[in-house]
Amino acid sequence: MQLRFVGCGDAFGSGGRLNTCFHVSGRAANFLIDCGASALPALKRLEIACDEIDLILITHFHGDHFAGLPFLLLDAQFSRRTRPLTISGPQGIERRLREVMEALFEHSSKTRQRFELDVVELAPGQSRTFGAVTVMPYPVVHGESGGPFLAYRIEAEGRTLAYSADTEWTETLIPLAHGADLFIAEAYMYEKVVKNHLSLKTLEQHLPNIGAKRLVLTHMSDDMLSRLETLPYMAAEDGMVVVF
Repeated sequence: MQLRFVGCGDAFGSGGRLNTCFHVSGRAANFLIDCGASALPALKRLEIACDEIDLILITHFHGDHFAGLPFLLLDAQFSRRTRPLTISGPQGIERRLREVMEALFEHSSKTRQRFELDVVELAPGQSRTFGAVTVMPYPVVHGESGGPFLAYRIEAEGRTLAYSADTEWTETLIPLAHGADLFIAEAYMYEKVVKNHLSLKTLEQHLPNIGAKRLVLTHMSDDMLSRLETLPYMAAEDGMVVVF
């Protein structure tokens, strides 16, 4: 199994990094976690075959995690994709997808797809399996608009991947990532506590209880990016590959 950071930036493109989008692939699994506005050109730049992706997991409905879907779906339509695709995310995802399609490309949500498209809601604490991928959603805390907000613990091909998504500290991050082979955690700030986001210093206090085998930091502001050379942790970069 490998994960490629198609984009790992925050909403403001700090450090010139692209919006959040992770590509996970293995012998049977091929899926995306989040699909920010810059996802399609980033996928093409990395020569990732979009028509081989079976599943897209969305954590919440902010544009830097969600707004790439209209571009990806229209590209699939015009490139004559035939492979079925599942898009899954928090409650309301079908309505939200329709709204963002119409906002960006009027009438596109009414276009009959050339391929089978399944849109599936996920609920906290309710595990769902999509082929080789099993997803357990956890609730996280990221404000009032753009939710519900979910983090994911994902089992695929004998490996466990945990992703915090965007959140301030919440105790659900402990079972989410406990013993995971790879934990991708937001570290928006270094020390300053910002509502709805996680600082590295806050995360560090809980790492012993989390006990993940490997940690990668993502969704970093300029405050964090300016300190990367002094940190003992792996930090995501656009295009970086992690094998786990």
